[in-house]
Amino acid sequence: MQDAQPEQIDKARKANALLNAMSVDIEDWFQVGAFETVISRADWDSLEHRVETNSNAVLDLFDEMGIKATFFTLAWVAERYPKLMQRIVLEGHEVASHGYDHARVFTLTPDQFREDLEHSRKILEDSTGHPIVGYRAPSFSIDHRTPWAHEILAEQGYRYSSSVAPIKHDHYGWAGSPRFAWRPVAGSDLIELPVTTVEIGNHILAAGGGGFFRLLPYMLYDRAIRKMQKDDGRGAIFYFHPWEIDPEQPRVKEAPLKSKLRHYTKLKAMRSKLVRAGKDHRWGRMDELAALEGQLLP
Repeated sequence: MQDAQPEQIDKARKANALLNAMSVDIEDWFQVGAFETVISRADWDSLEHRVETNSNAVLDLFDEMGIKATFFTLAWVAERYPKLMQRIVLEGHEVASHGYDHARVFTLTPDQFREDLEHSRKILEDSTGHPIVGYRAPSFSIDHRTPWAHEILAEQGYRYSSSVAPIKHDHYGWAGSPRFAWRPVAGSDLIELPVTTVEIGNHILAAGGGGFFRLLPYMLYDRAIRKMQKDDGRGAIFYFHPWEIDPEQPRVKEAPLKSKLRHYTKLKAMRSKLVRAGKDHRWGRMDELAALEGQLLP
């Protein structure tokens, strides 16, 4: 496709626009960024673990709907639940890296990031028996502060990253970065697949799942994705977490009110909304979408 004309590329993109990538960030309820200031990593093993049960429930749901997805997994979880990792790959899903223990990339030095990638990859490959070619930074934490991160991912041989949220947000984001697939390192095949946004007027708004999907009416999400597909001719990248379908999870009373509202609101509604999204759109794995984009990018 390197010699394709712009109109051919546009036609090819629109033909693939209905293929959306379903992704799950596997982390437990106590490992989220919202609670990082009130729950110490040293206490993680002493807390109630719900990630295996919740992830199996997600797998059951995907099996019912016939969806194959990508599971960006903390290696900390893979170390403790290798059977979960094996079930994921046996059922035709992709396992990709989410780092070891949810350390945001901008809190690491380049050497620490490189070490985290290597350590996590070995654990994930040992537990699955499959190569790990995809990466998602915890809390979408590759941004303007980490210009070296993509270079290290390319050096490590990753095929794609989905680590950038091209929005302005108080928790994460790289406003002004490309909204769609791009090659962040010259001379490398590495592709960055930003989480989905929608353009409304002069504003770029989040539309990739997570809290946006859980907190707002389903109709708004559905309209946003269809608008993006129609206007931009691109597939959506959706994400959520296993804890989002677990309304019975423990409550962190010490967390800031804003964090608690974001984390706990409408947990009971999440499963039924996922079922609607699963029926209304066509879903595949992240590596499938990366391969399609790779054929069309220069």
